[in-house]
Amino acid sequence: MTTTLHEGAVLRGAALPPEAAGALHPADLATLLLRRPPEDGWAILCTLPLARRAETFGYLDAAYQLRMAGIAAPRELAALISAMDADERADFWNSLHPEVREALAPALASAEHEDIRRLAAYPPGSAGAVMTSEYAVLRAEMTARDAIEALRGQAHRKETIHVAYVLSPQRRMLGTVTLEDLVLAPASKPVSAIMRQDAPFVRVQDKAEDAARAIARYDLPAIPVINGGEMMVGIITADDAMDVAEAEATTDFHMAGGSSSLGVSLRDATVRLLYGKRIIWLVVLVFANLLSGAGIATFEDIIAAHVTLVFFLPLLIGSAGNAGSQSATLMVRALATGEVRLGDWGRLLLREVAVAIMLGLTLALLVAGLGLWRGGVEMALVVALTMVCVVMVGSLVGLSLPFLLTRLKVDPATASAPLITTIADASGVLVYFSIATLILMG
Repeated sequence: MTTTLHEGAVLRGAALPPEAAGALHPADLATLLLRRPPEDGWAILCTLPLARRAETFGYLDAAYQLRMAGIAAPRELAALISAMDADERADFWNSLHPEVREALAPALASAEHEDIRRLAAYPPGSAGAVMTSEYAVLRAEMTARDAIEALRGQAHRKETIHVAYVLSPQRRMLGTVTLEDLVLAPASKPVSAIMRQDAPFVRVQDKAEDAARAIARYDLPAIPVINGGEMMVGIITADDAMDVAEAEATTDFHMAGGSSSLGVSLRDATVRLLYGKRIIWLVVLVFANLLSGAGIATFEDIIAAHVTLVFFLPLLIGSAGNAGSQSATLMVRALATGEVRLGDWGRLLLREVAVAIMLGLTLALLVAGLGLWRGGVEMALVVALTMVCVVMVGSLVGLSLPFLLTRLKVDPATASAPLITTIADASGVLVYFSIATLILMG
C-alpha cells in the first residue's frame, strides 16, 4: 500500500494542513482519521467545506461517529447531519441517544427532520432502512431536452442522476430512463417513448440483502423502493447494496466461527463485548461435547479390550466434522445467494449421498492400510466401514441443518462449523464403537 506524504503525517500524529485534507479522497481521509483520537479527527474535519465534511463523515464507522458527536457543538452537528446523504443521515440519527436527538431537532430544517423521521422508522435490515429519498424524478410528458435540463437542476442534491424515475402525479413509478438514453435520443422525443417500463423494484418491507441481490442480478446502479400504496418512496444504490452485502457476509463469518455479530469494528470492541459475544456459543458447545464423552463411556469395555481403537478415533471423527463443515459451507452460501431454495432439499440430498459415498470410499481406502498395520484385517474393516459411515453422516448433517434452520426462520449461518463438528463428533463416536462392537466382539 502506498502512503503519501500527507498520510504519513497523519499517522505520525502531525497536524494536517487544510489543503492536504481536502486533497485526499474522503474514504482515504476517513481511514486516516480513524487512527487518531476523535478530538483530533473532528478538528481536521472542521477545516473542510461542509459538503466534503459530511461525505468524509459518512465513511467513518458508527462507533467513531458517535464519539465525534459527543465532541461537536449542537449547531455544528446539526449542520453536518443536514449535509449528509439521506440514508446515512437516518442511520446516524438512529444511533444517537434520544436526548441528543431532542437537542438537535430544533436546529434541523423541518423537511430534513421529517425525512429523517420517516427513513429512521423502517425496521433494521429492511429495504426501507437502507434506501435514500434523494433520487431524480422526471415526468412522462417531458421531452429529452427538458429532461436533461431537469436533471441538471436536480444533480447537486440527488444521490445519482445516472438513472431517473418517471413518476405519475400520484408518485407511482411509470418507468426508468438512463442519462445515456436521454443524451442519445432526439431532443424532441418524449420521455414516455424512451423509458423502460419493466424495471425491477423492491418493497420497503423486503430484506435489504434481497435488494442487494436484485441489484447484482440485474446489474443495476440503483433499484427503486415501493411502499404498500404502490408509491415510489426511495432507491437503494449499488454502493449501499455493497455495504449491505458486506455486513451480511461479516455476520455470516462471525456465526460460522461460533460467535455473534459484534455490531462494531473489531478495533473498537471492548473486552466485555468480545467476551459476551463468544461465551454463549462456547458454553453451548462444551455441553454438546459431553455427548461425545458419554458415547465413549458407554463403550468402555470394548475400548479396554481393543486399545488400538483409540488411535483411530481422532482421525475418524475429524473426517466426519470436516466433511460436514464442507457441506454446510456450500449450503449456507447457496441459500444466502439464492442459488438454492427449500424445495431443492430432496434433490440435493440424493446428490450429497452419492458424493459422500464416493468421498467415504476414497478415505476408507487410505485408512484401511493403517487399520491392517495396527490391528489386522478386522481392524481394517472396522476403520474402513466407519469412515464411509461417518463421512456420510457428517455430509448429510452439514447439508440438512442449514435447510432446517431456514425452515424455522433462523439464519442458516447459525449452522456454524463448530456446531456441525460437535454433532459429527458425537455421531461419529457412536457409529465407530457400534461398528467395532459388532465386528470385534461379535
